[in-house]
Amino acid sequence: MTTLTPKLKDIEHQWWLVDAEGVTLGRLATQVARILRGKHKPIFTPHLDTGDYVVVVNAAKVALTGRKAEQKTYFRHSGFMGGEKHIPFRKMMETKPERVIELAVKGMLPKNALGRQIRNNLRVYAGAEHPHQGQNPQPLKIEG
Repeated sequence: MTTLTPKLKDIEHQWWLVDAEGVTLGRLATQVARILRGKHKPIFTPHLDTGDYVVVVNAAKVALTGRKAEQKTYFRHSGFMGGEKHIPFRKMMETKPERVIELAVKGMLPKNALGRQIRNNLRVYAGAEHPHQGQNPQPLKIEG
């Protein structure tokens, strides 16, 4: 019995449009990561980029459950002693709301070269406008 591996020329990448308004951050990130990896396709192969492109709009209107909006922080380190930075969720939403979704999806992708390559297929915008109308993205409905 042989396993069929898709050739790079046989893989077709589709564009999806996701509206993040009122959607829970974690639910949004899991669905977007699934589409980016290509797990929704029958030709899914773990070591190839079989996924699609995803455009997320209205990132500034994403929701969190419970008290996470007050308690959640994002961690950065400069590499120097005492170089820790903890950025609260509220401040991140005011300055870079796109980054919140990018980091949530990043945590759900593989931590290797393929994961870094797949991350380039994600486009996130704070507002409702995006420059990818030419690719004719299909709407993707995410519940909750």
